[in-house]
Amino acid sequence: MPSSPAIEVEHLSKQYPNGKRAVTDVSFTIDRGETFALLGPNGAGKSTTVEILEGYRSRSGGSVRVLGHDPARASRSHNARVGMVLQTSGESPNVTVAEQLAHFRHLYPRSRPVEELLAVTGLHEQRNTRVSKLSGGQRRRVDVALGIIGRPEVLFLDEPTTGFDPEARRQFWQLIEQVANEGTTILLTTHYLDEAAHLADRAAVIADGSLIDLAPIDEIGGAAARIPVVRWRDDDGAQHERRTTDPVALVRGSTGPMHDLEVVRPALEDVYLAMIAEHAA
Repeated sequence: MPSSPAIEVEHLSKQYPNGKRAVTDVSFTIDRGETFALLGPNGAGKSTTVEILEGYRSRSGGSVRVLGHDPARASRSHNARVGMVLQTSGESPNVTVAEQLAHFRHLYPRSRPVEELLAVTGLHEQRNTRVSKLSGGQRRRVDVALGIIGRPEVLFLDEPTTGFDPEARRQFWQLIEQVANEGTTILLTTHYLDEAAHLADRAAVIADGSLIDLAPIDEIGGAAARIPVVRWRDDDGAQHERRTTDPVALVRGSTGPMHDLEVVRPALEDVYLAMIAEHAA
């Protein structure tokens, strides 16, 4: 496997003709085989950044490289090395799942067999079902099957589980983990912070078009943002709250009763929301 990063973004910017700046001086790299989450609120610049990397949108400044190539001038052979699962798909609703996969696999030089795709995505029982008759979760599995059909080295996942129920999301995560274990580099955008925490090795947080943090997934926001919070109520009913790195010592050192005691350790979602609020302020 080459030592160069799978994705390189340097001082990326995007400004539209109306003067709106969607992305400002964003830089990050994604190593080969890494699962990387791009996080941020609606309108933050995530989709613009991903669309530039996919080659669908032009940039105003900076440089981007995917597998060593500028996606704006990528060849057909390069595009065959990249898979995409977009927010909305354009399947042919009147064909069966197997027919859909059989059609698209002929467009790639190193495509996976249909039976392998049905097995890895859990769609074997739906192989003869028309796409229009599938559930939302099953259609999303077809999207993933089409995304990995050419054995891509890089896979873009744009809000892949929007609208899923909890069980379907967990099943989808298992599928993505299988793809990652094959060595595929994955760039994930999602509004589900538990999804990012479960799947990603590292994450970048974008707000108002600017990069505000970049770190391993369990270090986003820094150590201070993950200090536990101890909450309790005294005999008079007054509420107390303290942030401390040693909750046990705090409780043992208390001089009075501590009713309704709870120790809250900030999750990624708590850290993320605090970062976005601080940035907005």
